[in-house]
Amino acid sequence: MDPKGIVHSDPEVVSGTPVFVGTRVPAQALLDYLKGGNTIEEFLDDFPSVSRELAIAFLEEAGRALLTRIA
Repeated sequence: MDPKGIVHSDPEVVSGTPVFVGTRVPAQALLDYLKGGNTIEEFLDDFPSVSRELAIAFLEEAGRALLTRIA
């Protein structure tokens, strides 16, 4: 999936906070859920506008970006 199709930032949407494309859900919310010990299923239940495919694509892209930075 193209990274631009995963997360979007627009000053008119949630004050420019990066959100999942097509939603008003901040991408940081997924990281906060996981960091807090919650599952991806719990996140998806609480934010039904975010698809599983989109959430997984975000995590995969975040992982790739981190590994690229340290390689």
